[in-house]
Amino acid sequence: MVMRPDVWFRAVDSLGPERGRTILLSPAGRRLDQALVRELASEARLTLLCGRYEGVDERVVEGLPAEEISIGDYVLSGGELPALVLIEAVTRLVPGVIGSEDSHEQDSFSEPGLLDHPQYTRPRTFRGLSVPEVLLGGNHAEVARWRREAAEAKTRKNRPDLVPGDRS
Repeated sequence: MVMRPDVWFRAVDSLGPERGRTILLSPAGRRLDQALVRELASEARLTLLCGRYEGVDERVVEGLPAEEISIGDYVLSGGELPALVLIEAVTRLVPGVIGSEDSHEQDSFSEPGLLDHPQYTRPRTFRGLSVPEVLLGGNHAEVARWRREAAEAKTRKNRPDLVPGDRS
């Protein structure tokens, strides 16, 4: 089942010229990454189109035009969940959405190709696993150095595809 173009054009046209950037969630699109999320967060408006089953008539992409964006290399039955993923990623970068404006600057991918460092909380020791001592010492420079090294190690271990020159 392919969704008809006339229905899509009527729906999008009804939004008027202020519809903003028009995005069709599609496995054929540009992959959503943090750089694209930052770009989308700077837009005043976004119109998200969600196909179903076999998707939409190609004339929707060509004629509106609609920019195709994918959340990964797999297929779902519809674009609703990818739209929610995009909304979640984008809105947290909009000023005022999360508590501290700079708290997302430490997240995974805030620096391209780098996951966030491991996170710890209380208790100090749990089932024989302890919080690294450096995090308890109060030396901010040592903590920052440990976080950077731990983030790099975690990236190499969990996502070696992100490490330049290490495309295993």
